[in-house]
Amino acid sequence: MALTPKSELSREEKRAQQENAQQEALLREVDEAVRQGDAQEFLDKYGKPLLGLLLAGLAAFGGYLFWESRQEAAMERDSETLVGALDQVDAGNLETGYSQLEELAGKDSGAGVAAAMLRAGIAEQRGQTEEASTLFKSVADNEDAAPALRDLARLRDVVINYDSMDSAQVIAALKPLATPGQPYFASAGELVAHAYLDQDKTEEAGALFAQIAKDDTAPESLRSRARQMAGVLGVDAIEDVDALLEEQGVERPGADGESAAAATE
Repeated sequence: MALTPKSELSREEKRAQQENAQQEALLREVDEAVRQGDAQEFLDKYGKPLLGLLLAGLAAFGGYLFWESRQEAAMERDSETLVGALDQVDAGNLETGYSQLEELAGKDSGAGVAAAMLRAGIAEQRGQTEEASTLFKSVADNEDAAPALRDLARLRDVVINYDSMDSAQVIAALKPLATPGQPYFASAGELVAHAYLDQDKTEEAGALFAQIAKDDTAPESLRSRARQMAGVLGVDAIEDVDALLEEQGVERPGADGESAAAATE
């Protein structure tokens, strides 16, 4: 059997390689053309809507950044107004402070709520109870205000209107606050207890006075009043007699009627 010369095999291999390379190049060109055609078709069909969405997204993002900067600037202005008014109040210039807070008090922001409380306090000091009551009620009814501020506003409104309210109204307004653990328990509880007395509910009043007397977070003057009222109503509000005597600076008497200190001498 005759053998093909080595040179001829090399030429055939080279020719085969060239043909394969040409076919691969052609396939790549066809594939690229198909890809370009698909891409062009896609852009022709969806290019404008996608561009619109992109522009809308950029516009929305830019608008948000602008809104955020405006909000921060407004908050800074409100804070400056509030601080300036506080400085006027501290200096005794109530009229100036009251006027500076007028616009700010009409806003729903945290600074606006604080401004309304300040204006209410100034109005109360000036004897304008109706104006003060209106402002306190606006804060108490503001669901966006901090709960502690709403409770304080409700309490202050009852305080300035107490004489014109009947006992049932006082209890209805302050009973949720007259619960141990609440921020204004002692102050609200004292008013509710007196309202119970007006209704001849001495048992409820005595129990509430006793709770106030045992509240370590309450002012001592208020605890002392509550302790006395509880005693008058026949309720023991003293948990530790020795501690109370020491707190009041009173020496506990000895068995023979003399003070303990004298008995040891």
